[in-house]
Amino acid sequence: MKNNFTKSFQKGQVESKWFLIDATDMVAGRMAAEIANLLRGKNKAHFTPNSDCGDNVIVINADKVALTGKKMSDKVYYRHTGHPGGLKETTPEKLIAGGKSDRIIEKAVERMLPDNKLRAVFMKKLHVYCGETHNHEAQKPEVLDLSKANSKNKRG
Repeated sequence: MKNNFTKSFQKGQVESKWFLIDATDMVAGRMAAEIANLLRGKNKAHFTPNSDCGDNVIVINADKVALTGKKMSDKVYYRHTGHPGGLKETTPEKLIAGGKSDRIIEKAVERMLPDNKLRAVFMKKLHVYCGETHNHEAQKPEVLDLSKANSKNKRG
């Protein structure tokens, strides 16, 4: 009689790759969904939901990301300082003007990951840079062009 069972992979049993994504004119939400799948490892045949089977992702040109509709001015990010009356808000327009455009992509990806202890592990594997340069050349990242997957992924 043949035993049928599902193989569950652990972190040490999976080889992790490095991917490089250029965010120039990419729609933030569509790009974030693809990045979240890469970080979790859902693109692999041996995906295990309760372990870290994902890859590392480098995003460059985060300051050139595109947002659809009026999200640049109407979308609001909230945070709380922990003190009474400490609710702070900002928009993507203010983040880009302040040189913190990498937070737009980080927040979009973070909110597409499951809300459990693995979220922090996945977020450590995401490296977002506002310019062209990054310091991960030694890992020899594989360039991933998400605009070829669907014409809606890119603006302009």
